[in-house]
Amino acid sequence: MKLWLKKISVVLITLMTVGMYIPPTYLDGNAESSKAVSDSEDQGEALAAEPNAVNTEESLDEDSSIEEAFADLDSNTYVIDALSEQAVDYTMAKLGPKIIEKVEDDVMTTILPNIEEVLEMLLHEEDPEKLKYLSISELGSSPYGEKIFHLYDDLSEEEIAMFHVRRDKKPKDGYWFNFHYHLSDDDFEEHYNIGDVYWDKNTPPKWMSS
Repeated sequence: MKLWLKKISVVLITLMTVGMYIPPTYLDGNAESSKAVSDSEDQGEALAAEPNAVNTEESLDEDSSIEEAFADLDSNTYVIDALSEQAVDYTMAKLGPKIIEKVEDDVMTTILPNIEEVLEMLLHEEDPEKLKYLSISELGSSPYGEKIFHLYDDLSEEEIAMFHVRRDKKPKDGYWFNFHYHLSDDDFEEHYNIGDVYWDKNTPPKWMSS
């Protein structure tokens, strides 16, 4: 009886030992497999990150281009506003205080807005890269001359447009101030009307009279 129990005990211990034993080769293989999976996952994450890096660079380039475009737009807007303001100042100076005192309402409501509109139209027709080279020429100083100002290209040293005002005497009506401009496109031959302002039947004073 004791011998039988002893044999059974030996068999049970053997079975338990076999179940718990893991060969070293299996452990090494499992470790290598886990490492391979881990390396594969790391490589996959790196590959997945690469498109994001490219997208980020493209996004930065787009943002930079947009900022440059807005900067150019702001710069051109500033140039147009500055030239328009100078044109208005020259027109008022050309007429002078004595004339302005009498015709200010018509000049402010009709002539100046029309001059600004024409000037801005001409500036928008120019190459945006060229705007920074445009300027308003000196105010015409002749007491009876027509010149108010000219739009000038400093780069080519050529005039683009001429803004003038002349005195027109109409029979039985009196004197009018005719504002107009000429363009280089037709060698300044054509008169393009800006507007007319009535003065009086009496002769108006010289330009810039105070």
